[in-house]
Amino acid sequence: MGKRIIQQARGKGSLTYQAKKSAFIYKVAYPMHEGEAEVLQLIHSAAHSAPLIKGKIADEIFYNVAVNGAVEGSKIIIGGSEIKHGNIIELKNIPPGTNVFNLERNPGDGGKLIRTSGSRAVVSKKYDFGKIGVLMPNKNEVIFDGDCRATIGVVAGEGRKQKPFIKAGKMWFKMKAKNKLYPRTSAVKVNAIDHPFGSGRGKRIKPKIAKRNAPAGARVGTIRPRRTGRSKK
Repeated sequence: MGKRIIQQARGKGSLTYQAKKSAFIYKVAYPMHEGEAEVLQLIHSAAHSAPLIKGKIADEIFYNVAVNGAVEGSKIIIGGSEIKHGNIIELKNIPPGTNVFNLERNPGDGGKLIRTSGSRAVVSKKYDFGKIGVLMPNKNEVIFDGDCRATIGVVAGEGRKQKPFIKAGKMWFKMKAKNKLYPRTSAVKVNAIDHPFGSGRGKRIKPKIAKRNAPAGARVGTIRPRRTGRSKK
């Protein structure tokens, strides 16, 4: 009797293939109050590529993605229309051409988009019926409700990719915190027990079409291809 291959084991979600729980102790969300908030602390979170800020407004504590240039003890404004780095404002009050991040998909959801280090979007234009066009990092424009909130500025940690991990061990622990498969290797290089393409015999790379009703362990290769065979140019 064989054992489950890696895809099956990861899909089942055992403790070996679960994200590190301690990495996700901070939940990024906008506060319910409006007014002046204080940045209490800058925090490193294993689950996020950018640093976080711990803020306080009235008696409410919240966590947000840090803006580039954030300083502990500084003040930010939630609501209103003052354009200043770190302020959290509704899109309808932000002029076109302004850099924003941590956008809400729907008003009040706390921010879901543009949260990786060094990323930004640009408010492009205002449409009728309170709709706002935002130019995303991939140069596509997305239409948002004007009541959706966003943070002014650019996400901190822009130079993260310029510093290499140096050692594979550090990379392994970073990927494990986010439940990412590392190191990744070609399927034909592994043992036959670990993958349908594995084994030391017949290492001829050929395209293989997986059956549509194949089980999880055999559903590998080209999944539901649009066409097969050589292309005629």
